[in-house]
Amino acid sequence: MKKNIFLVDDSALMRSVISDIINSDVRFNVKGVAKNGRDAVEELKKNHRMYDVVLMDINMPFLDGISALAELKKLGISKKVIMISSLAKEGADETIKALENGAFDFVTKPEGYSDIRSEKFKNKVINSVSMACGFTEVKSHSHSAVPERSVSNREIRKKNSGPGDIDKVVAIACSTGGPKSLKDVIPYIPAGIDAPILIVQHMPKGFTAPLAKRLDSASKIGIKEAEEGDRLVKGQAYLAPGGSHMKIVKNGSSYFITLTDEPPREGVKPCANYMYESIAGYPFENVICVVLTGMGADGTKGIKALRSVNKTHVIAQDEKSSVVYGMPRAVYEAGLTDEVQPLDKIAEAITKNTGVHNNGR
Repeated sequence: MKKNIFLVDDSALMRSVISDIINSDVRFNVKGVAKNGRDAVEELKKNHRMYDVVLMDINMPFLDGISALAELKKLGISKKVIMISSLAKEGADETIKALENGAFDFVTKPEGYSDIRSEKFKNKVINSVSMACGFTEVKSHSHSAVPERSVSNREIRKKNSGPGDIDKVVAIACSTGGPKSLKDVIPYIPAGIDAPILIVQHMPKGFTAPLAKRLDSASKIGIKEAEEGDRLVKGQAYLAPGGSHMKIVKNGSSYFITLTDEPPREGVKPCANYMYESIAGYPFENVICVVLTGMGADGTKGIKALRSVNKTHVIAQDEKSSVVYGMPRAVYEAGLTDEVQPLDKIAEAITKNTGVHNNGR
C-alpha cells in the first residue's frame, strides 16, 4: 500500500514540482495539499490519520511552518514532519528551531529554477520521505576509499587557550534527528569536562553555524562551528561545518582542527568516518565515541579503524529514543559498543568517562 503524503507550500510551482517528484516513486502518493499553515492545521485536525508524512514549507502566509508545527504538537497530532527550507540565513535559523522542536528532517529549496527539477533535488526529497516512512534503502553516492592522514597545507593558527594537556577527546556522530538529540545532550555536559568535543552532524553548508550558536547559548561548555586552525581545548565543542570534512592534526604538543574538501563519503559531507580515522594513532589516554540517531552507518568504519590502535569507549543511543535507529544500530551490530544508553543518559555517560577538571563547577 502506498504511503500518503500531505504537502504544504504557498508556492504553486513548488507544490507542483514536489508532487511530481513524490508521485514518481511507486511507494508514495500526494494525498492532500495546503497553501499555508493555517489550512494545514485545519486539515490535519480532521484527517490526520489519512496521512503518513507531512512536508511543510517554513515561510508561508497566515501561519508559518514553525507555528503550524507548534500548533500540531499542542493538539496532540503526532506526525513526522519534513520542513522545506530556503538556503538563506533566516531559513537556516528557522530550520534549526523546527528540528529542535520535533521536525523529523528538512530539505532545502534550490536557489535557481533549473535546479528545482534536478536529480539532486529529487533525490533529497525522495530520501527524506523514505526515511520518514520507515524505508531503510535510500539513494547514496558514497565513497569507500579510506583517506591518508596528512597535515593541511594551510597555516595552522593557535586561536584558543584552555586548561591542561589534551589526553582524552569526545567524538560525536549524528544525522537525522541529531539537532534535537544534541539539544538534549550538550547543554547537560558540565563546564569543566576534561576533554574537547568534536561533533559531526550531517547538514549542508549554512545550517551548522546557527545550530552551533543555539547550542552554545543553552550550554555550560562553549560550542562553535569549527574553523581551520582551531586549537582543541577542554570544555569546548567544535561542530563540523556543512560542506567540509573535519579532522584533527597534531602540531607540537597541541591538537588542531583541519577542514578538507575530499569527496562525500557514505553520501554525506561532513562524514564522521573521516573524523574518527583522523584521531587514530594519536596518544590519547581514551577516545569517547558517541553515535546518536541517524540513517545509514556513518561512523562505524571510522570507529573500527580507531579502535584497532586506540583505547576507546563507544556509547550508542538506544533504539527507543532514536529518531532513526540506523547509525547507532550499525555500530552496535558491528560489536563496537561498550554501552547503549537512552538519550537522557548520554551526557552523564560522556562525563563519567572523561571526568571534570579542577576548574569545573
